[in-house]
Amino acid sequence: MPHRPQESPPRQPYLPPEGTAGSPRRPHAVLAISRAVREALLDHAALRRLRRVAHVDPELLISSPADFTGPRHTARLATAEALFTCWGCPPLTAQALALMPRLRTVVHAAGSVKEHITEACWERGLTVSCAAAANALPVAEYTVAAILFSGKRILEFARAYRAGRTPPDGLVGRADLGNYRRTVGVVGASRVGRRVIELLRPFDLRVLVYDPYLPGDAARRLGAEPVELDELARRSDIVTLHAPALPHTRHLFDRARLALLPDGATLINTARGCLVDTEALTEELVRGRLYAVLDHTEPEVPPAGSPLYELPNVLLTPHVAGSLGNELGRLAHAAIDELERYAAGLPYAQPVTRGILTHSA
Repeated sequence: MPHRPQESPPRQPYLPPEGTAGSPRRPHAVLAISRAVREALLDHAALRRLRRVAHVDPELLISSPADFTGPRHTARLATAEALFTCWGCPPLTAQALALMPRLRTVVHAAGSVKEHITEACWERGLTVSCAAAANALPVAEYTVAAILFSGKRILEFARAYRAGRTPPDGLVGRADLGNYRRTVGVVGASRVGRRVIELLRPFDLRVLVYDPYLPGDAARRLGAEPVELDELARRSDIVTLHAPALPHTRHLFDRARLALLPDGATLINTARGCLVDTEALTEELVRGRLYAVLDHTEPEVPPAGSPLYELPNVLLTPHVAGSLGNELGRLAHAAIDELERYAAGLPYAQPVTRGILTHSA
């Protein structure tokens, strides 16, 4: 069960290291997050637990490049063995790392580390962990809800009902409605993609999967039929994207591949906007041939005049599938779990390596 954030009492003052004989090792750590994220991420219970695991000053934050050389920060950074990072952490450049001679590890309380883990971190030999597995859970939940609602055309009927104030005619006999033996195509067996497949098991759905790194037998063990991407596009009633943003995945669903989708198919994107040719998708949506559930777009916020805001066959949400609200507690405790493992001399449960980043988010 996720840890529910509680109302935070007044912040406790920073407690300096005590070095009591026989006490568990508590590494020196610094928070590299914005103040707003700190307030949302670390409730009283999480902060209390973090301070049991590490020596950390919750009021001293690294949230901009200037903070690395701030008068209050330099002494703490000189002794820091670990960075506890989240959204708002500035890039860890070679110049920044030079100010942290004792730094050995970075624990990220969110998903992707690409915004702040630089090549200098790998050259330094730092170990890195992230909470991507914890962040995958709400994204997968959002996706499954979108799949099931898409099969029922919930968005379409909710709008029609609101406008007409009377139930639409002929719903019962429409062959294009319902979730019985619909085909769902999952693009990318990422943490989210795999979790989506797992969550779909209780339903009477056919599940296809495309992932060039996933062996066929592994796909079948997950409960999905492995297929090539064009075949997935042709056969799927609903396609859900869970691939990383990489040079070769840009516009993975371009004009030609979007044209392969059957009439009335739904495209769900909770991954990255760059995976889809937005202009080509918008044209298909304006024609009314396809439906879409878009939590990510390119650009991330569509222009004010974009048809995506008004089309009746589009559900557009502002990047809310990932962790927010009380779900941040799951990220906080997942990261603290990893810091606790580090303090105990154990390997990370969710390590990030330079190689992993070449084909992940």
